Formats: sequence, structure tokens, C-alpha cells
Amino acid sequence: MFAISLGDDGAELRPLEPWNAGEYLAHIDRSREYIGRFIGLADRATDLASATGFLQAYAEKQATDTGRIYGIWVEGTLVGGVLFRSFDVAQGNCEVGCWLEESAVGRGLISRAMRVLIDWAVDERGMHRVTWEASSANTASINVAKRLGMEREAVHRESSLHRGVRHDAEIWSVLAPEWVKQREAAQ
Repeated sequence: MFAISLGDDGAELRPLEPWNAGEYLAHIDRSREYIGRFIGLADRATDLASATGFLQAYAEKQATDTGRIYGIWVEGTLVGGVLFRSFDVAQGNCEVGCWLEESAVGRGLISRAMRVLIDWAVDERGMHRVTWEASSANTASINVAKRLGMEREAVHRESSLHRGVRHDAEIWSVLAPEWVKQREAAQ
């Protein structure tokens, strides 16, 4: 198994696989309400079987090259993750997403992990367009999209039903030439 260092603070990015289901479930249980405020991820893993099923679905996406999921570990503890919700090599489009425990907020973990994902998608897989969808109420998620240099393209009004409440969904994106240009400017 591989691990990619996310900095000097002991943070690592690793594949999140079905055999990690117990650890993943414990992580979700620690921060279920916080994670679940805006995304359905926390509601999809309520016991070991559903946690395993969720991670197995991503293992199958990886096997068909249509998605991937990675965990963020800090000093050996799973605290969040990033994923390719969709991955379409033929069209050169992918959608990224993330989640994080409240205890790990404010360290830049998601931004650092997402840079690794987007670099790989653009440089290694030739993705042209990377999208990010977030509830308009999810300020933290929108701020990450901004930090990544994404542009807000649209607001889909009341398009997302989550826990019985309709949310506006913002669509953000970055194109490969924009990503490369901003990365070169930062160096």
C-alpha cells in the first residue's frame, strides 16, 4: 500500500479500501453529525455492513476507472478523505469531493489532499475539467474550492434534498490549463 505525505504534521493520503471499513465506520461515528450537515456520506455508513458496502462500491469504481476514494490519516488516525465521485477519461471530466472530522478542521488537510488528486487527474490521466459541488450553506467547502482556484459556474437552486431540507448546490470547476498555470505561478 502507498501513502503520500501531506506535510510535516504527520498527515498522509492513502487509498480507502473495503478492509478499512471498521476504521472508516469508527471515524464516521466520531463525527457523524458534523460530517452529515451538508452531505449524505455520514448517512450511508451506519454499521459495518453498510460501511463495507460503501467502500466496496468505490473499489468497483476504481476497478472500472470511474471513481476513487482516499482517506486522510493524521498520526495513524483516519480523520477525513477525498474522492473522485465520477471519473470519465473519455470525456476528460471528473468530479471531486471531500469530508473531514471537526477535530481536523483548520489545518489545510483537504486543500493539500485535493491538490494531490487534481495534480494526478490532470498530469497523469489527462483530465481537462475538474468539478466540485457544494451546498451554498457549506462555507468551508466553498472556501476550499476558492483556494484551489476554481470558478463558480452555477447555482442550482434547491436542487439537493438532504435530510428533508432542500439546498442550493453550487457548481465550481477548474480547467487543466488554468490548474497548470496557477500551479506554475505558485512555484
